[in-house]
Amino acid sequence: MDKLHIEGGVALEGEITISGAKNAALPILCAGLLTADTLALDNVPDLRDIGTTLALLQRMGMHAERETGGRVRLRADRIHSQEAPYELVKTMRASILVLGPLLARFGQARVSLPGGCAIGQRPVDQHIKGLAAMGARIRIEHGFVVAQAERLRGASILTDMVTVTGTENLMMAAALAEGRTVLENAACEPEVVDLAEVLIAMGARIEGHGTDRIVIEGVDSLHGATHRIVPDRIEAGTFLCAVAAAGGRVTLRDVAPRTMGAILDKLADAGLAIECGEDWIRASMDGRPRATSFRTSEYPGFPTDMQAQVMALNTLAEGTAVITENIFENRYMHVQELCRMGADIDIDGHTAVVTGVPELSGATVMATDLRASASLVIAGLAARGQTTVERIYHLDRGYERMEAKLQALGARIQRIR
Repeated sequence: MDKLHIEGGVALEGEITISGAKNAALPILCAGLLTADTLALDNVPDLRDIGTTLALLQRMGMHAERETGGRVRLRADRIHSQEAPYELVKTMRASILVLGPLLARFGQARVSLPGGCAIGQRPVDQHIKGLAAMGARIRIEHGFVVAQAERLRGASILTDMVTVTGTENLMMAAALAEGRTVLENAACEPEVVDLAEVLIAMGARIEGHGTDRIVIEGVDSLHGATHRIVPDRIEAGTFLCAVAAAGGRVTLRDVAPRTMGAILDKLADAGLAIECGEDWIRASMDGRPRATSFRTSEYPGFPTDMQAQVMALNTLAEGTAVITENIFENRYMHVQELCRMGADIDIDGHTAVVTGVPELSGATVMATDLRASASLVIAGLAARGQTTVERIYHLDRGYERMEAKLQALGARIQRIR
């Protein structure tokens, strides 16, 4: 397995381009199942999760072609299977996003219960509850969600919790349902908005995306479209954390600062100097960061996908930070690895108390999930000595050529195959 070798203690300087958002691209790829026409997508990142999703769609019969420059063309005019098998679904929980489109367009779906990172329970019961309210007949059979419906009907759906993939699945299903669907307690994330925008470009009638109440008037069919994936706010936030931890001055291009309010506020509290334009961010850090406390919550709150990275920053900060993880119950697996590098972190249930130390020392550490991988890279960039991050296949699921981008900023980092 590949690993990253890092020589810490080098300030970052330069300019990089941020990739398209993985968490926007995955549901939008699945939306290609809703039409027999061509869906052309730009700014699609080259990631392991994207490759897995394309393989899944191709297994069903979709024509999926990668072109240069991050463009992907999809055409689902010859779908011969409505099944998502375990061997493809087991590595990626987002595979459940084919359930709504398959059911809406073809009237049936057989989707393996999903896997993914071991950071906590991610039940699909809200997806099933919403589709059942729209008239689907659903059962769990041999580890599969098996669903059927002649045609879905519009319904008023109140989810028990805010769920991003649940909102996305139900929104796609409702786009081809008969009548009006109202999603209450809907997720407001920018990635949900991006999916709604591409569905609208395909002919869907959707209002309220970006709020907790989304209204969808079903249509008989959708057509092809061209769409550019929104920039990845989590990748951008990760590189900003790296600058805040290691020091230096960096400019990020092709970003969307308007989607990053909570992230930018906390990094500014930590002492990172930030300037923003419409599609760029310039950040600089000189000196030791300040401790910054936060609680993860649904958008527009502080994202759980940035918790590990800001925790890594806090390990080096002046003062003590209190971090509360409210989204996933098992998302502190990076703590043990950070402590191997000299961090001072105490865990009590969902709360982590991080007392900053003057410096971390390089060590061999093991990535346990996607964002934990990024936190260990950040720690390694700032640490004294050499750090080796093992199991970086987690990192490759969500960061496009991370080591190459860091090398462009002067970091001493290399991939060992």
